[in-house]
Amino acid sequence: MSSRQEKLEAFGKLLDIMDDLREKCPWDKKQTFQSLRHLTIEETYELADAILENDSVEIKKELGDVLLHIVFYAKIGSETQSFDVKDVIDSLCEKLIHRHPHIYGDTIANDEEAVKANWEKLKIKEGNQSVLQGVPKSLPSLVKASRIQDKAKAVGFDWENIDQVWEKVQEELAELQNEIKNNSEPSEITAEFGDVLFSLINYARFLDVNPDEALERTNKKFISRFQFIENKAQESNRSIHDLSLEEMNFFWNQAKSQ
Repeated sequence: MSSRQEKLEAFGKLLDIMDDLREKCPWDKKQTFQSLRHLTIEETYELADAILENDSVEIKKELGDVLLHIVFYAKIGSETQSFDVKDVIDSLCEKLIHRHPHIYGDTIANDEEAVKANWEKLKIKEGNQSVLQGVPKSLPSLVKASRIQDKAKAVGFDWENIDQVWEKVQEELAELQNEIKNNSEPSEITAEFGDVLFSLINYARFLDVNPDEALERTNKKFISRFQFIENKAQESNRSIHDLSLEEMNFFWNQAKSQ
């Protein structure tokens, strides 16, 4: 692996390249915080895909793309004297030291849960009005629900055991079924459906399952099996639209067996 000096030199080279691009490249010169935002989100999802596939080559590549965006934002910030990359790193270091008093202070934290609890207490002291304030509003709903539950747990607001959580799932399912049977307003059914999802995410947490990852794996599995059906149709010079449901189910089961 690279030495510390080599790592510092590599980072310095990246900063030099960023300076060149910002000065000389027509596309890079035009970019702003706002124009980069959606691209940063896209790069983050590409990194998440690579991690899900456990593809170390792609993870390295996508980490580079995310790092480029961080350096890019810092460069833009420096142009208005707002902040530069050193300010970004200094701020991060200060926060990490402050929020790890069990490493850099006298606080004792012997397990992960104690660390999380200390972290939330410190964030409140720093000015957060709510434990949930740190959950980004723009997070996808599934991920947001997980983060909300994690933060509530960190301050002791949680179920005592997994059986209680499963009972809650069943309760919410029954309430959803009741609204459907009663031909309730769509808004009422939507609300109950949301409660079912939230309770299932809670149950996933107790199973130590990442619900977002679990759902994405199922998405990928469905895509693979569905495309198997499409390929089978093409092999017989047909479109998937020409297949009967019985034929599609037959090929689906073939895909499952493979």
